[in-house]
Amino acid sequence: MKMTVHERPGVYSAYSSSTVVNGGGGRKAVGLAAVCETAQEMGKVQVVTSFEQAAALFGTGEMTELIRIILRNGAGSVAAVPIADGAGYAGGFEALEKVENLAVLVCGSTQAEVHTVLRTSVERSSQARRERIAVAGGGAGETVAQLIARARELNSERMVLVAPGSTDGAGEALDGVRLAAAVAGAIAAESDPALPLSGAALYGLYGVSEDYNDNEIDLLVQGGVTPVESVGGAISVVRGVTTRTKTGQEEDLTWRELSTILIVDDVIPAVRGALRSRFQRSKNTEQSRGAIRSQVILTLENKLSREIITGYDGVRVSVDPERPSVCLVDFSFTVAHGLNQIWLTAHITI
Repeated sequence: MKMTVHERPGVYSAYSSSTVVNGGGGRKAVGLAAVCETAQEMGKVQVVTSFEQAAALFGTGEMTELIRIILRNGAGSVAAVPIADGAGYAGGFEALEKVENLAVLVCGSTQAEVHTVLRTSVERSSQARRERIAVAGGGAGETVAQLIARARELNSERMVLVAPGSTDGAGEALDGVRLAAAVAGAIAAESDPALPLSGAALYGLYGVSEDYNDNEIDLLVQGGVTPVESVGGAISVVRGVTTRTKTGQEEDLTWRELSTILIVDDVIPAVRGALRSRFQRSKNTEQSRGAIRSQVILTLENKLSREIITGYDGVRVSVDPERPSVCLVDFSFTVAHGLNQIWLTAHITI
């Protein structure tokens, strides 16, 4: 594990993970970049909290529709960046990197190259202590195999690829952008990062363009794609997963569940924020380090009591032997796992 060293005073963080090998806050903001030819100020971030505000800023086109869906599914606000054409996505993502407190990013494109740039952006933001994930939609009519191949190309715990596409009011198939917007809003609405996205209702959509069978859903989930279904007219997430299914060339399920990265993005910033607010001007003494350790434990105990984590250990605070002004804080924690399935075994006596 390598941590980038900066000269600016502050609280920095890094994390690593491992799987068990021996057996056995809601209403956040969403960032959106999309093509909008009617916007007055291209490339400028505009914070929107209502459909009416979006219509006044961006007209009644696709960008406003995406904002409506994001807000309808529970996001507190949308930091929207209108761009003139597809070539502007990189600049739009860079503008959103400067915005604090964005939980989720989504874009108006289904192009693989745009999603790659989006992945780079969220990873760069997260490394700069602005943790976030991105939700992307697949292209119209993409097969299960094509979607899995797309997810494997992304292969990031900070990228969620949803499928299938949605439909319009006439039942015509659309791509997955509106569905991605709905999922982004649902993620932003959730106050408990440990709750699985499975079964989360999605609103503001007319329908989905494909009806996957159980075998196709198995393949999608195993391949790092988040499937969505419509049952009785109600649209919901089948299971929330990230596109991270490999480490190098080896299969690795450590980061597959979406809740894992959401918990990491909840715990580490909470510890970092608690330390930053209390130890901005402190001495690197044994007394201060003891207070730092106590604050870390207090924060972790809070996460433990809320069942966001199931345990923590090894909270150690020490002086960096090579940099006496640097305090090293080391700890481990175990994420809480969502309940995705219940298996019943019935023993019947006749």
